[in-house]
Amino acid sequence: MEHGGASGLGRDRELRATETVLVHSPGLKRYAHYLFALLFLLYMFDYIDRLVVTSLFPFLKADLGLSDAQCGALVSGVYWSIVVFTFPVSILVDRWSRRRSVGLMVLLWSLAAAVSALTRTFGQLFVARATVGLGEAGYAPGGNALISGMYPPEKRSLMLGIWNASIPLGSALGTVLGGLIATRYGWHSALGLVALPGLLLGLLFLLTARDYRTVELTRSLATTGTVDRGMRPGEIARRFLGTPSLLFTYVAFACNTFVSTALLTWLPTYFHRYDGLGMSMASIKGATVLLLAVVGAPLGGIVADAWMKRRLNARLLLASITCVASSGVLFVAFAFLDGSAQYLALLAGGLLAVAYVPAAAAVVQDVVHPGLWAISYGVAVVVQNLLGSSVSPVVVGALSDSLGLKAAILLVPLSSLLGGALFFAGSFFYAGDIRRVEKVRIEMER
Repeated sequence: MEHGGASGLGRDRELRATETVLVHSPGLKRYAHYLFALLFLLYMFDYIDRLVVTSLFPFLKADLGLSDAQCGALVSGVYWSIVVFTFPVSILVDRWSRRRSVGLMVLLWSLAAAVSALTRTFGQLFVARATVGLGEAGYAPGGNALISGMYPPEKRSLMLGIWNASIPLGSALGTVLGGLIATRYGWHSALGLVALPGLLLGLLFLLTARDYRTVELTRSLATTGTVDRGMRPGEIARRFLGTPSLLFTYVAFACNTFVSTALLTWLPTYFHRYDGLGMSMASIKGATVLLLAVVGAPLGGIVADAWMKRRLNARLLLASITCVASSGVLFVAFAFLDGSAQYLALLAGGLLAVAYVPAAAAVVQDVVHPGLWAISYGVAVVVQNLLGSSVSPVVVGALSDSLGLKAAILLVPLSSLLGGALFFAGSFFYAGDIRRVEKVRIEMER
C-alpha cells in the first residue's frame, strides 16, 4: 500500500478521481449550494424530531409512570424502525429517485412526529415514535448520495462534515426546545410544534429539488477497462463483503453511535439528577455539549481532506485518532471529575465525538460503485443502528435502573475506544479497495 512519494501521490490522485461529478457550470454550483442548504435543514429537523423526546423524560415519567428503560425505548424504537427499513428504502433511493424518496420520507416522519402529540399511553407513543423512524429510514443514505454526487471526491469529507454538523445542532435544538416548551405548555405541545417545519421543508424539497440520473450498475473488465455487463445481486453482495475497509468502517460506526446516542439520550437527565438542575436548564447544559460537535464535524472533514492529499488512507487514520481521543476525554470526565472541570471535559468530548463522522461517511462512498452509494450508506445505517443506536438508550437505561446512571454512563466511552481500533485496522485495506472502484460518469436530470 502506498502512502507517499511523487509517483505514489500521482497514482493516489488518479485513484480518487473515481467519477465525474455533477457540478460544472456556475449555475449548477449555485444550485448545488441551495440543495445542500435544504438537505442540511432537513437533517437538522430529522434530529430535532428524533431527540426532542429525551428532554421530556421527567414529564413522561410523572404523567405516564414510565421507567428509565421505557424512556430509553422511546428513543430506541426510532432506531429499531431505521434498522428494519433502511436497507429496502436505500435500494429504492439508488434505483428509483433520490428526490422523491427523500421528500416523501420527510413528510412521513413529520406527520408521525405530529401524531405523537396526540398519544395518551406508552404503547401509543411508542408506535408513533417507531413510525418517525420509518420515515427517517432512508434520509441519511439519500442525502449522502446526493452530496457525494454534487461535489468532487477531494471535497467529500468537508461537505459531509458540514452536513453532519446538522446532527448535533438538531439534537441540541430538540433537547432545548423540548424542555422549554414542555415546562410551559406540556409534553404534548413539545412533540407537536417541532413537527411543523419538517412538513413545510418536505414540500419545498419535492417541488424544487433536482436529482442526478440513476447510475447503471455496470462493471468494467479488468483487462480492457471496457464495460462488461450489469452487476448481479450476488456480485454486489460479494463486492461489499470483499471490501475490508468498508466492513471495518461499518462496525466502527456502530461502536461510536452507541456512544453518541447514549450521550444524546441521557446527558440532560444526568445533569438533572447529579447537578440538581431543573429540566430546562439541564437540557440547555446538555445541548451546549452537543453543540460543540457542530464545530467538530466540519473540522474533522477539513483535516481529513487536507491530510488525504499526502496520505491516501488519512480518512480512516483520522477517524481512529479522534475516536481514541474522545474515549479518553469522556472516561476521565465521568470517572474523575465533577462540577466545572467535568463540564469543560465534556465540552472537549463533544468537540471530538463526531470528528470521525465525515471521514468515515466519505469512505463508505469512496470504496463502492457510485450506483451503490445510497445502499452502501444504508448498510452503514443498519449496522450502526442495529449494534449501536438502537441498543444504546435502552441498555444504558436498564443499567441505570439497576446500578445508577453514573455507573451506567461511565462504561459508555469504552465503545468508542473499540471503534478507533477498528478504523485503524481498516486503514490498511483502503488503498487496495479504492483501486477496484469503477469510474462512472454522473449526469444531472433536466
